Formats: sequence, C-alpha cells, structure tokens
Amino acid sequence: MAYTTIDDPTAFHQTKLYTGNDSSRAITFDGNTDMQPDWSWFKARSEAYNHAIFDSVRGVQKLIRSNQTNAEETHSTTLTAFGSNGFSLGGGDAFTNADTVTYASWHWKAGTAFSNDASSTSIGTIDSTGSASTAAGFSVVSWTGTGSAGTIKHGLSTVPKMIIVKTRSTDNIWSVYHVGLGNTHYIQLNEPDGPTDNDTYWSDTTPTSSVFSVGTASGVNGDGTTNIAYCFADVQGYSKMGAYTGNSSTDGTYVHLGFKPAFLMVKRIDASYRWTISDNKRLGYNRIINQFAADANTAENTSASYGEFDFTSNGFKCRSAEDGMNVGDIVYMAFAENPFVTSGGVPGLAE
Repeated sequence: MAYTTIDDPTAFHQTKLYTGNDSSRAITFDGNTDMQPDWSWFKARSEAYNHAIFDSVRGVQKLIRSNQTNAEETHSTTLTAFGSNGFSLGGGDAFTNADTVTYASWHWKAGTAFSNDASSTSIGTIDSTGSASTAAGFSVVSWTGTGSAGTIKHGLSTVPKMIIVKTRSTDNIWSVYHVGLGNTHYIQLNEPDGPTDNDTYWSDTTPTSSVFSVGTASGVNGDGTTNIAYCFADVQGYSKMGAYTGNSSTDGTYVHLGFKPAFLMVKRIDASYRWTISDNKRLGYNRIINQFAADANTAENTSASYGEFDFTSNGFKCRSAEDGMNVGDIVYMAFAENPFVTSGGVPGLAE
C-alpha cells in the first residue's frame, strides 16, 4: 500500500499571508506547485473584522461569513478572481484588503466541475452541481432545497468525514456534519455551542462514497433555498478528520495524523467552546500560539493562554491545558504540510 498519493500538499492546499494595500492587486501563492483555488477563506489578523468565505461554484465576489448567519452577499471589491496560482482582490474592502491591515487566508483546490441530474443518473434524489477532487478528497457542492428528505451527490469517490453546509439565499446557521459526532447530531460553525441531536439535518444517515443525506431542516434543505456544502474525506498523508480526548495537562494529548499539519481546526464538543484555527505560517515554528476563532470576528490571538500546539512530522500535540483544545472531547480537521512518508518511501521531516 502506498504511503500517500500526494507528495506535495501545496498542489491542493495553501495558506497565504499578506498586508492589505487598499488597491486592486493579484497575489501569488508560495507553494511548490501552482494551485488555482476553489475555496478561499480570509480573516483579518490585526483587526476584529468578519471572516469571508468564497468558492468557485458560487463565483467570485459572493461572500459568506463563518462567524455569522447572514445570507450570501455580493462585495465587488473583495475577491475578484481565482488565479492560476493565487487570487486577485479589489481595493479597500475590510474583509480582504484594507490598507495596512494584516490578513491570513486559506485556500483549497477541487478543480473538476460536475453536474448531476439525479433522475437521470440515479445518483441521489436532489440535483447538484459542483467542483471536486477525488485525489484530494475535497468538493464544493451546490443544490436547491426541496423541503423533503433526500440525498445529494458530493462528487467524491470516498466517504466524506466532514461536511460544512450554508444556506446561501436566506439567513441561517452553518450546519456541520462530522464523523466524530456521528449522523445523529449537527454542530454549528458560527457558534461555540455543543452539538444538537436532530434527525432533520442528516436524516440519521452516514454519507456514502457517492452521496450525503439531508433532512427537512431549513439550514440544509429548505424548500426553494440555495445551499452550498464543503465536503472533506480522509486522504492518507494529506488530510484527516477525527476526534480525540484531552488530558487536561500541559503535556497534552498527541494526535497521530500521518503527516505534518499545515492547517488545523479543532472544536470541543462536550461543552460550549470556540472553533480554533491554527496554521504553519502565522508563527512558523513550535509552539504554535497564533489562533483564530472561526465563530467570532476577533483579531488573531497571540497569547499562549489561548492554547498551544506542536506540529510534528506525523501529527500534533497539545501543549496546553486550555479548555477548548485539551479538555473533554474534541473534533478536528487537518491538512498536510508534508506527508510523514512520501509515495517513494522518503520520510518527511518536521522543522
């Protein structure tokens, strides 16, 4: 069995840091491989501005905010293009390019467009369109709600372990399916609250290698609403979604991934705690203390009291007894900087 099929994770995921200049501009990625993103997530580091999320299926300038329930908005001076190796911005919008403000941005590639007429293909019961990468285990999926329980093609060839859903056309919560919660519960990306047991979200049904299930809840399948989903599957050496239990110690829990992480988001699920985002760029070395809350507009927190991680060559280790990342039950999503071992058997090393 191959160690991984993705030797260079920057072909599918990159973090880009920059400083706003209040002018139209093109920004180029720093990775080893050129990458045209399909999902881009922006957050001001130095200011308490809202998160801004875009994708190629909805189109540029179409903004949704992970920390709020607002419907999709059009902002002409935010993201103006997905480039062949980066992205372009308009001038002056606080979400992405205010003068002298520092920003972090995270980007993922899907790349292959699909359209599914469920009645013709017999895949799912609700028509969908999107962009998918079976190699990277990531897809962006759009559909119009029916108000009746159904199934939706996700475009992947393996079972998604995490699905993030947002209604585009109306104000509504961000609904998250996660393998660490199971198919009976949903959790919100826009709130620190714990999970809710409700069969109108995922119909108490685990996704398959071709479809995921939605119930009648307005947050995932309201009649006539337009919706967007971001679907993630595990890919050995590149991406992993799972759960761990904290040990309430500064010699914290270690989580094996099979790769050195470049991006990590965690959420405690047995109590109300924030979604915490870490990456390998904003500080650039262990211990990693630079954190964002996906469910809040707060500026980047650079205090160790907010929590600490070490990113190792094959996983991550909690270095704090902080309640939100090393106490209780915690779910995570992670993407690689380097695989632990390449497809050719060469070890990847932590810096």
